Amino acid sequence: MASISTLFFQLITLAFAFNIVANGQSLKVGYYQETCPDLEPLVKEIVDQVISISPTLAPPLLRMHFHDCFVRGCDGSVLLESPAKKYEKDADSYLSLRGFEIIDQAKAAAEKVCPGVVSCADILALVARDVTVAVKGPFWEVETGRRDGRVSIKSEALHKLLAPFSNISTLKKGFKKRGLSVKDLVVLSGGHTIGISHCSSFHHHLYNFTGRFDTDPSLDSKYVKKLKMKCKPRDQNSIVEMDPGSYETFDESYFRLVAKRRGLFESDVALLDDIETKAYLKFQALSHGSTFFEDFGESMVKMGRINVLTDKEGEIRSVCTKVY
Repeated sequence: MASISTLFFQLITLAFAFNIVANGQSLKVGYYQETCPDLEPLVKEIVDQVISISPTLAPPLLRMHFHDCFVRGCDGSVLLESPAKKYEKDADSYLSLRGFEIIDQAKAAAEKVCPGVVSCADILALVARDVTVAVKGPFWEVETGRRDGRVSIKSEALHKLLAPFSNISTLKKGFKKRGLSVKDLVVLSGGHTIGISHCSSFHHHLYNFTGRFDTDPSLDSKYVKKLKMKCKPRDQNSIVEMDPGSYETFDESYFRLVAKRRGLFESDVALLDDIETKAYLKFQALSHGSTFFEDFGESMVKMGRINVLTDKEGEIRSVCTKVY
C-alpha cells in the first residue's frame, strides 16, 4: 500500500501535469489570424534573411526556446535583461545562447504592424520553428497565444535547466516533471544534430569521468581520440561540432552517431542506458530517421505548452528585454 507521502507526491505531479495541459489548451494555431495576420510571414522573412547569411545562429535560437520553456515555462523570461546581471540569460549555462537581437528584430517588426498584440514568448516559439526549417529541418504548426512573464531569476536557470552531464534518471525525471514523455526526451535530444559546443560542456567526460582523471568507458575509443585532439586537458574554450559533418543541417545523423557511442555530451550517451530511449534511438538510426521530422514537430508543440501564461496572466511586452 502506498504511503501518504507517496500519494501526496503523485497528486502534486498530476496537478502540475494538468496545469500544463490546461494552459496548453488556451493556445491555438492561428491565434493572431484576426489581430496580426501578417505575423508569421513577417517572422519567417526575417529568419530566412538572417540564416542565409549566418546559419550558425540557427542552433542557439532553437535552444533559446528550449531554455525558456524548461526554466519558468514558455513565457519569454529568458529574454529579459538585468543591469545587475541577475536574470536567466546571465547564468553560465546560457552564455552559449546567441541571436537575441534576431528576436528583438522580429518583435520590433511585429510592433510596427500590430502594436501591443504579439508576445515575445510567441515570437520565440515562431523563430525556433523557422530557424529549424531554414536549415532543412521539419515544419510544424506553432500554437500561439502565450503572454510574457514578469519574472526572471538567474539561480533558477542554474538549477532547473537539465545539464549536459545529466544521467538518464535525471533526464527522465526532468522531462516527466514538465509533462513530457520519454519519447519526447529522445526526440528533442535530436536537436543536437545542429550546433557547436565548447569543450567545457563535456571536458570531464574525457578527462575526469569518475573523479579519477579517467575517460567515460562507454564512449567509442576512436571518437575519444578525435575529441582529445580538439580539447586538450586544460582547454575549456575550444569549439567542437555537435554532429560532425552536418552540424549546419538538421537531419537524423545524430541518432546514428549516438548509436555508435559517439554522443558528445553525457546526456547523449545516457540515451543508451534505458530500454525505451535506446529502442527509439536505434529505430531512427536504422530507418534513417523515418519518423524523426514528424516526431520532432509534435514534441516541440508539446514543449511549447509548458506552464504557459495565457488570457489575463502576464503581459505583452513592447520590448522583449524589459518588463512593460
